[in-house]
Amino acid sequence: MQQQFANPAPLGLMGFGMTTVLLNIHNAGFFPISAMILAMGLCYGGLAQIIAGIMEYRRNNTFAMTAFLSYGLFWWSLVLLLILPTLGVADATPAAYMGCYLLMWGIFTLFMTLGTLKYSRVKQAIFSGLTVLFFLLAARDFSGNTLLGIIAAYEGILVGSLAMYLAMAQVLEEQFGRPILPIGEGHLKTA
Repeated sequence: MQQQFANPAPLGLMGFGMTTVLLNIHNAGFFPISAMILAMGLCYGGLAQIIAGIMEYRRNNTFAMTAFLSYGLFWWSLVLLLILPTLGVADATPAAYMGCYLLMWGIFTLFMTLGTLKYSRVKQAIFSGLTVLFFLLAARDFSGNTLLGIIAAYEGILVGSLAMYLAMAQVLEEQFGRPILPIGEGHLKTA
């Protein structure tokens, strides 16, 4: 008898999506960085994706395992980059160094985007948009161009919103046994 496991992807997608939207609302200048964003980064953006990644490992889904574990640990590392200097544990990271950090994540995401080509259009849009987001943020940090940061922020809000949409599409499809929200090709098994 084969064990059935719940689909952890909606948990990971929602953790990624909500945290990305909140951080980019901050990046757009609507409110300052606060404990709310840091807590979301540690708990929902970080821990929820790590849990989803571990569950995807059990489901033998290498792509989702790699994505969720990597981006969950991205959130933890980002929060640590922000709070360690305030605790006196490390120096603040200069903008150019942050540019390198974000560039590395952009390169990783670009390769992950190639892995989405067999999945739904929404998943492709999420990874493509996230690639652009990382490269825009890196360019902002390398150049000091605040306009690039504002453009990136709005693009990040869109990317996070798409991840939330895909999470809900998967939950609703599983709940009702049929597609409810269109995701462009694919279905729950390949979303």
